[in-house]
Amino acid sequence: MKNERITPEHITSLNDNEIFVFGSNLAGMHGGGAARFAYKKLGAQMGIGVGPTGQCYAIPTMQGGVETIRPYVDDFVKYATANPSLRFYVTEIGCGIAGFTPEQIAPLFLSTRNLENVYLPERFWRVFDSYYN
Repeated sequence: MKNERITPEHITSLNDNEIFVFGSNLAGMHGGGAARFAYKKLGAQMGIGVGPTGQCYAIPTMQGGVETIRPYVDDFVKYATANPSLRFYVTEIGCGIAGFTPEQIAPLFLSTRNLENVYLPERFWRVFDSYYN
């Protein structure tokens, strides 16, 4: 794997043009994991579980199977495409509290492989390298 668009493992702050993309729940109750960090440190608002919030972008992952996440990822891809001046750091959404694996979630982001402003977790890139190269 040789990719420079890897989401940093430990984000503590962001520049003005950077967006933290995290897994949420539809109710926008950001109580744990990356969602809690987004709420506490990056301005994600309670009650907003989908889309832009603070210096973040919420993708719901707690409402069912992987296919229920796909439409929200598709909306994110449209948003990232429409905002090329922003840099999006996608976390391992769905791979914590929601209980999915990178092998299940990474394929949802396949269309971002050539989207220069979207950075993905290293394990997502490894899935791409294993299955799509």
